[in-house]
Amino acid sequence: MEGKEEDVHVGGHINPAVTFGLFLARKLSLTRAIFYMVMQCLGAICGAGVVKGYQTGLYESQGGGANVVAPGYTKGDGLGAEIVGTFVLVYTVFSATDAKRSARDSHVPILAPLPIGFAVFLVHLATIPITGTGINPARSLGAAIIYNKDHAWDDHWIFWVGPFIGAALAAMYHQIVIRAIPFKSRS
Repeated sequence: MEGKEEDVHVGGHINPAVTFGLFLARKLSLTRAIFYMVMQCLGAICGAGVVKGYQTGLYESQGGGANVVAPGYTKGDGLGAEIVGTFVLVYTVFSATDAKRSARDSHVPILAPLPIGFAVFLVHLATIPITGTGINPARSLGAAIIYNKDHAWDDHWIFWVGPFIGAALAAMYHQIVIRAIPFKSRS
């Protein structure tokens, strides 16, 4: 039904930006989206705590895994990298899980995690030198909370604002441009 919200199960989101994009595309209710985001953040905090507990020396030497904009780059560079990287990830999630696409390409077996994982890999290759690759606000938050030193918080806003803008752009692009293309079945 057009315009009706539908809760879809796209597997483990793990990432508030993905959840936000799915919410904007009306594939998740507000209640479920908020619940997922809170749980994603709590999981990231617990995960960062476990890493610190098991690898204290390495953890401290690597800045607790906290995301920061690398020297030689501006905050704008970091924000842009996070926006573009998250756009690629969230758009790939939409494309890989789109029911319209599945119906059209039913003759080609596809596992959604494969293109999503490949997108994450490519985004990491491109953005690690700039921001350490955030694209997941929960992961960035977990590392910042457990490490809790000034540099972990200096650019932290970038790792929320960038991914949420990238997710919103991916949701708009998918809903307005891609979903608007007429679907033609082969008879």
